[in-house]
Amino acid sequence: MWERMREPGFDESIFFELTPDLMCIAGRDGFFRKVNPAVIKKLEYSEEELMARPISSFIYSEDKPTTQHRRSELLRGKSLLNFQNRYVTKSGKLVWLEWTSVFYPDRDVVFAIAKDITERKLIELELEEKYKKFKSLATHFKSSIEEDRKYLANELHEELAQLASVLKTDIEWLNSHVPGMSPVAKSRVEHALGISKLLIKTIRRISFSISPNMLEHLGLNATLEWHCKEFSILNGIPCSFENDYEEHLLSNEIRIDLFRICQESLMNIIHHAKANHVKIRIVDQGGEIQLSIEDDGKGFEAGRQKRSGGLIRMRERASSINGQLEVRSEPGMGTAVSVRIKKEGTTTGARVKK
Repeated sequence: MWERMREPGFDESIFFELTPDLMCIAGRDGFFRKVNPAVIKKLEYSEEELMARPISSFIYSEDKPTTQHRRSELLRGKSLLNFQNRYVTKSGKLVWLEWTSVFYPDRDVVFAIAKDITERKLIELELEEKYKKFKSLATHFKSSIEEDRKYLANELHEELAQLASVLKTDIEWLNSHVPGMSPVAKSRVEHALGISKLLIKTIRRISFSISPNMLEHLGLNATLEWHCKEFSILNGIPCSFENDYEEHLLSNEIRIDLFRICQESLMNIIHHAKANHVKIRIVDQGGEIQLSIEDDGKGFEAGRQKRSGGLIRMRERASSINGQLEVRSEPGMGTAVSVRIKKEGTTTGARVKK
């Protein structure tokens, strides 16, 4: 075949006519100069009809601004590669076309070739719609679980902790107003008083762990700062919190998930890391908000990550808000967990408000 193409008199325009791809030549004025049969067949207009109207009149209305912008760039010398837009056929159908175009300034024309990707786009849109439904369902389940957590935490704090406080008050009264108690009885009452105080603290700590009310009322920064102090007191491991971002950029869903990831990470540190210090940071990195939790513990081999239930739960949390979770660790070198979330306008899906 290639030998035949080199033969004198071979008409290369035959490829323009016979190729199944859509091929056209357009002028700077935005009108077709020449189209191949594939364009006529796909758009269902005659050659005369296609030549008589501006190309933009065949483009789906929602895609016209983007197409005009990209065409302006093309005329300034920037080639158009794999650009997708929709055209409306004569019968009213929408077809997705993927264009590759080059502008020839010496002839003042654009040469363009397109493939019909309608079937592929319909599949993509169907998958995207299913993903949105799945995401909505997952968000609903998460919200429902958080509401149940909040109810349980309130019951613990408002009911059980109050009952324990009443018990503590009664024991204190007995300790102060019952005369002539034997040393053994006195010791038992004081022991019961100490246990009642510990019970109240434990109930409040568990209540906070299940659903921290201060997250809703005071925000993520204040909650994590308090949580770090509590972690340090209870476990004897210094834990610091730093932030350099605007918290109002985060939705309520993202705030809750970042807090849960911190909770999970701190729990892993307690049980596995043997760390001497922990640092939590949330910073604005331009196009992203990043949460990082770092410890100086014993670390672990990266290949064991998948077997850790805590890491799996953190990855699921990060994925549910379209975040990227990364874990870096080496034996003896500590562990660093980071979650990056794109700001709105830089990616699709659930995003940080901008």
